[in-house]
Parts: sequence; C-alpha cells; structure tokens
Amino acid sequence: MENRLQKILAQAGYGSRRSCEVLISEGHIFVNGAQASLGDKADPDLDEITFDGIPISPPENKEYIMLHKPKGVISAVTSPDRRPTVRSLIDRPGHLYPVGRLDVNSEGLILMTNDGILTHQLTHPSFEHEKEYRVLVHPRPNDQQLKAWKKGMILEDGSGTLPAQVWIEHTDSNGTWMGVILKEGKKRQLRRMAESSGLKVRRLIRTRIGSLVLGDLLPGHWRELTAAEIKHLQSLLIKKG
Repeated sequence: MENRLQKILAQAGYGSRRSCEVLISEGHIFVNGAQASLGDKADPDLDEITFDGIPISPPENKEYIMLHKPKGVISAVTSPDRRPTVRSLIDRPGHLYPVGRLDVNSEGLILMTNDGILTHQLTHPSFEHEKEYRVLVHPRPNDQQLKAWKKGMILEDGSGTLPAQVWIEHTDSNGTWMGVILKEGKKRQLRRMAESSGLKVRRLIRTRIGSLVLGDLLPGHWRELTAAEIKHLQSLLIKKG
C-alpha cells in the first residue's frame, strides 16, 4: 500500500516524520533510482526506497552477520566479473549489504546487515566510529613516519586524514606489523597513507568495527551476531528529530 515517504521512513526507524522530511528535501532519498521530493508516495513492498544508496528496511526481521572477508573477494552484493562477493559467501536468502568496504586485496571483518540506519551511522564519517586494523608494511616505519600517521597527513589528492592511533606490533622476515585505529574511512585510506609516507602495504586485516571484534573467525566464515553484540550496536544509533 502506498504511503507518503516520510511516514514510511519514520516507520522504518529513521526518525520523526519531520526529520524524515528533511532527509527527503536534502536529497538523501531515492525511489526506484529517482530522487524523491516532498509529497511523494511509495509502496515499500513494491518500490525500492534507498537512503544514501542503502535500501531501507522495516523495523522487523533485521539481520546482523559478521563475516571474515578473504583476500580476492569484492565488498559488494554483485560482481562486475566472476570474482566472488561478500554476499556470495553467506548462504542465506534475503537482502544483506556490507557495512563499509574493504578493497579486494584486504581482509578481515565485514558486517553484513539489512539495517539501513545502522549501516548509515557506522559508515558516515561524522559519527567517528573506530575501526582497527593490523597492517604489514615494508620497510619498518621510522619515528617520523609514525608521527605523520598519528598527527594526520595530506594524501595525494590533497585531502587530509584525521589523527590515527598507531603502534608497532613486531617485525619479522615479511616486514613490520602495525596496529592502526581510524575514526574515518576514506577509500583505500590505509594504503594511501602508507604510500604517502614511503611505506608499502603487504597485508591488511581489519580486526574490529566499534565493539565488534573479529576474534578467531576464519577467512570465508561467518556467524550471526550475539544478542549482546546487537544490543550494543543499536545503542550507538543516534536518533535525530
């Protein structure tokens, strides 16, 4: 059944009707690929309604899955070629979308969900949720290079990075393992930071998103989040309006 978009968004948990009207007027909402306007109606059972490119979902039947993405897998639902996607690794019906991305050569924690609000708030830079990584680099970073990561740096496109938490874990025959915590997620940020500071990334693993820890989950494997993990994630939601 058709309803006004602000009512559909409010019922899906995106805030009050007034705040949902603001989302529509600011151009965040699309219906079947077309930007929505105030006063538009839609049928959530028939129409594709997206918020910043993320399909909205009703408040019931939310799913939350932790996946250990292996190297060579695309952080997407569909693939432009024959490479596997994170969605293809989860043998479960329904709509599931990755929260944030890891480039094809990176590994580690990906959260898959149909919760559009949570996806937006975990990926939008204004919320500054922590993401932790283990990064194997060569050569061993010197004090000046570490200082640049900790202070923030200018990347090749002229954009700046926020200060990062960085520490040396250990050095072996393959290079030096660093621990890194970011509060932002620019495209290929860690690889670009390494390149800008004269380092080469040999391996990159995301081990944590907010309170979610990869732990001993093996590459290519997945599990549902526990009730406690879901409750903590939902506590991060910032209700506006």
